[in-house]
Amino acid sequence: MSSPSTIVIGTGIVGIATAYYLAKNHGQTAITLIDRDQPMAFTSAQSGENYRNWWPHPTMVAFTNRSTDLMEEIARDSGNRINMNRRGYALATRSADIDELVTQLHDGLGDRAKDLLRYHTADHSATYAPFDKSDWEEVPDGVDIVQNQTLIRERFSSYDPEIRSVIHIRRGGDISGQQLGMYMLDYLNSVGVKRVIGEVRDIAHQDGYQVELATPSGNSTLTADQVVNAAGPFADRIAKMLGIDLPVNNVFQQKIAFEDRKGVIPRSMPFSIDLDGQKIDWTDTERDMLLEDPDFAWLAGDMPGAIHCRPDGGDNGKWVKLGWAYNETPATATWEQQLDENFPDIVLRGAARLNPALKAYYGQLPRNMHHYGGWYTMTEENWPLIGRMGPEGTFMNCALSGFGTMAACAAGELCAATIAGAALPDYAADFSMARYDDKDLMTALRAANKGVL
Repeated sequence: MSSPSTIVIGTGIVGIATAYYLAKNHGQTAITLIDRDQPMAFTSAQSGENYRNWWPHPTMVAFTNRSTDLMEEIARDSGNRINMNRRGYALATRSADIDELVTQLHDGLGDRAKDLLRYHTADHSATYAPFDKSDWEEVPDGVDIVQNQTLIRERFSSYDPEIRSVIHIRRGGDISGQQLGMYMLDYLNSVGVKRVIGEVRDIAHQDGYQVELATPSGNSTLTADQVVNAAGPFADRIAKMLGIDLPVNNVFQQKIAFEDRKGVIPRSMPFSIDLDGQKIDWTDTERDMLLEDPDFAWLAGDMPGAIHCRPDGGDNGKWVKLGWAYNETPATATWEQQLDENFPDIVLRGAARLNPALKAYYGQLPRNMHHYGGWYTMTEENWPLIGRMGPEGTFMNCALSGFGTMAACAAGELCAATIAGAALPDYAADFSMARYDDKDLMTALRAANKGVL
């Protein structure tokens, strides 16, 4: 008996991973990938390309751990084609009171916390593994909690001297999301998976699914037994074509990348997040001007934390990425980027609080600076939607917010197993629509930290 035919809508990293694991793990290769553009060209192209296993809930910890396991398998099998490193996530704060953060770590790690949390309070620590090399295979799991300013200055030389605590998540770092996607596409091409460029206009259900497309050469219709909605910020539109309302919103977030010609960010610095809220470093004159304009006065007030900075391009590279997901306003997703011309200056001045040497670029960011953005497609609780979507033969793999690249492998594996009717991991139900019937879980999630960085 032949395996069912499947259309996967969306060739971002999540759609590609779904097709990859459906073919690789379950031998289903009658797959057609559909997108209006080239693979990995929209939301996935704007990824921060970071990964972490930190999350303030054990379900998400298990999910991201599994995704990291799968990425490590690919790194080994491909000779590290995906450029994986494990310098970690460093969460920095000027407070010595980090009880709330430690509670979140315990919530996520559960009984394993006692073995995985390591405290460093002296000027030197032989148990705090270095992160000067990019190799990921010898780095310990767990979390190093550093609360000694001498030790912090030794390991994080570019940080603001006022930083008093660093929570260093060790199973985390950077990958090349584009190479991860290309590795999977190479496999899919080798087993005969098809790819079609076209924009989905409608989906009908009668003796299978008929997907109407607008293609460069005209309109066409593709038919398949199954449809997977991996359409990223347009997943809600695809769902509506099937009479389904997905509980998702889209929020546009921005980043910049630029060549660090002055060498102010150490190449070995982990992905670093300043957890503290702040007032942006404007001059008094600039602040007064902002306050006089109702449209910009908010920039002179209190801003949230979680601004991030990391070196980009490996140890021999020169680029730096900065991001700040301070936007919380849902909007209708569009194909055009909703860029704010003021963002580069905003994020630079915000990031300079943690890495003061970035002030050298005030007013003189390199001309080849890249300003870009992408949609965070998310549920209210910021957990993904993976599994059966509605009518028989429809599936979803969406709402992966700002963690799509790092979670794509586990999300693809889970969605593929659901499609194939295979055994599912323990966390499967929590990522399905069934979670909304679990009142205790939803109450806990609505009260919890959403994990947005």
